[in-house]
Amino acid sequence: MNRVYVCSCFGVTEKQVKEHADAGACTPRQIASACKAGTDCGSCVRRIQAILGRGNCPRRELVDQGMPALTAETVAELQEAA
Repeated sequence: MNRVYVCSCFGVTEKQVKEHADAGACTPRQIASACKAGTDCGSCVRRIQAILGRGNCPRRELVDQGMPALTAETVAELQEAA
């Protein structure tokens, strides 16, 4: 299996960052809240920004209001409850 690591400090892969983004994380800070990527040496923050891109974020209005994005765990819990 070919894993592309984004954050070597915490062993976070590109796939994990994309999964958190799909779950609603729109900023590097929200990615950091979900998996710690970018919180140690910080060298991966630009890579995380590139993965997130500059596209539309479905939760941008909530982010601008200071509301955090859903973590992957929260999304899984909501799906199980449905």
